[in-house]
Amino acid sequence: MRYLEFGHSKDLILLIARILLVALFLIFGLPKIAGFSGFVGYMTSLGAPLPTLAAGIAVFMEVIASLAIMVGFYTRPLALIFVFYTLGTALMGHAYWSMIGDAQHANMINFYKNISIMGGFLLLSVAGPGRFSLDKR
Repeated sequence: MRYLEFGHSKDLILLIARILLVALFLIFGLPKIAGFSGFVGYMTSLGAPLPTLAAGIAVFMEVIASLAIMVGFYTRPLALIFVFYTLGTALMGHAYWSMIGDAQHANMINFYKNISIMGGFLLLSVAGPGRFSLDKR
């Protein structure tokens, strides 16, 4: 007898996991569309190469790619791309090792949250989207 027998609920759990995994990206990605020029300025302040392109990639990943993951469209490849995107945002946006005081602590937390999110995307790339997805149709 298996410890846990999920059966069809595994597909529901994968759907919920996909939604929860990208919720953060959607919540913070949507305002970047409305305030795109300000976001480009922020990318410039971080020293991002080609800040307008970098901002466009961020908006695409956080809104379009997040919605695709949510509905289970190209889930496995997008999950792998999200691993690298999330690593990049951790290194560029949360470089706590170059900070001091409260900023250092807050960015250390966000850096390691990004590392944890990368783990979720790695799991999703292996597990796949489940039955409740466009990939399975």
